Amino acid sequence: MGIFKKLFGGKAMDSICAPVTGEAVAINQVSDPTFGEEILGKGIAIRPTEGKVYAPCDATVDMMFETGHAVSLIADCGAEILVHVGLDTVNLKGEHYHVIAKNGDKVKKGDLLIEFDHEAIAAAGYDIITPVVICNSGDYTTFETHVGKNVTAGDVVIELAK
Repeated sequence: MGIFKKLFGGKAMDSICAPVTGEAVAINQVSDPTFGEEILGKGIAIRPTEGKVYAPCDATVDMMFETGHAVSLIADCGAEILVHVGLDTVNLKGEHYHVIAKNGDKVKKGDLLIEFDHEAIAAAGYDIITPVVICNSGDYTTFETHVGKNVTAGDVVIELAK
């Protein structure tokens, strides 16, 4: 398909996959305005049904938060990705999270980055919706999201092109 697009003028699209399994929804369904109003960038959100965060593409771990509630990645394609597990979950100070990857790790799509107990986090009163934000989304002329359906970690949820 890349050759077809080059020959006939289409843009090559980069894919960002779901880092968690659950229901993919529009980012504006996130109640935190930092995410819902796209202050950090465009993206999607996923309501997780299991407690594992996987690399959404080949990337380098830019910042793994000590608390395990979030990770930022620099994709090989140049996208700056933030995966934030739950809202205000930094207040848990790492409780219910287990960090697997560390800063500087080179990861492949599907590598396990974080494990978390989504049921315990929800029982503690936190919304476990997980924003997946492309922080440099302004660098892309094409930005397509695939929401309104259940996804499995590894399913394409964002396609973008410069």
